[in-house]
Amino acid sequence: MPKFFKAFQGGYGEGDQFLGVIVPDQRKIAKACYKEISLDEISDLLKNPFHEVRLTALMMLVYRFEKLKSEEEQKKIVDFYLDHLQFINNWDLVDSSCFQILGAFYHEKDKSLFSELAASGHLWRQRIAMISSYFWIKKGKFVDALALAEKLKNHQHDLIHKAVGWMLREIGKRDFDTEFDFLKKHYQSMPRTALRYAIEKFPEELRQDFLKGDI
Repeated sequence: MPKFFKAFQGGYGEGDQFLGVIVPDQRKIAKACYKEISLDEISDLLKNPFHEVRLTALMMLVYRFEKLKSEEEQKKIVDFYLDHLQFINNWDLVDSSCFQILGAFYHEKDKSLFSELAASGHLWRQRIAMISSYFWIKKGKFVDALALAEKLKNHQHDLIHKAVGWMLREIGKRDFDTEFDFLKKHYQSMPRTALRYAIEKFPEELRQDFLKGDI
């Protein structure tokens, strides 16, 4: 697991520790506990040095957020999440929580927060910005996701390249023309990883045309 999550010296997850608990078991724990556990206790879990403890805490937070009906109560979870960004420090922690909480809450609200996160220069905050757009994409709203993709497409880290390509691919699943038009404009300047993720589901002939620069 340290190898998989790049927890070795010089890796993006350097210093992280692992217990070896599998994700399905973490979900069982989260579902059993999320109704009773306090935010103070979740805060303590998010500060835990073990990766699985932090992931389980985020699962609890997502389950709690999804059950709330009041926007005021949802906002408390959002503020709590933003106050603990420093502990959401690997790709699975980001991907398992940000679009379900931040993406959902800001679905029909001003999205300047995500532009700020994208411009932060911080890897995990930038991935949070991009992956949060998954919620909007699933609702058929692509404008803000495309703006973030354009802003982050030339990022230096492959984890952002993958995030950008993934979100573009998700757009294409719902609206091929929108993804195609974006790629036609930007694909020659995009990192190869982002492009490969974005065109993964394209017909093979079209995929090859993009890879060869023949569009």
